[in-house]
Amino acid sequence: MKTQLLCTFAHRSDVNIISEYIKSNFEIPERRIFIFENVEDVNKLYCTYNIQPSRIRAINTISVHRKKETNTLYTVNALNEIICRLNNGVLDKTYQLQWVNYRNSLLLTDDKSGYRCIELNMYKKVTW
Repeated sequence: MKTQLLCTFAHRSDVNIISEYIKSNFEIPERRIFIFENVEDVNKLYCTYNIQPSRIRAINTISVHRKKETNTLYTVNALNEIICRLNNGVLDKTYQLQWVNYRNSLLLTDDKSGYRCIELNMYKKVTW
């Protein structure tokens, strides 16, 4: 069965509580959570994990996609914003993005600039 990749936003001081909440409330087939820190603000953490499709959503959680080759996490809306910006305002689904420019990053939409690119470092991996 296909899984869904989720990203829960957390503060460093709450990461253990958040991890326990995720483990106890979701069916996580791979039994692991990858936790990344924001390079510019190490107190901002992003917990990513694959779940069986579910209607249950944790607070501060979004659905994301991942480009494995560059370890880029992104929302579809952010990807569309980037393509429009790079392609003279035209959203072309066949546009070939240079993923290496977004290596180890999280791409999110932003009200001010359309999208933002958050550089990430691996903080820790939780397995059980």
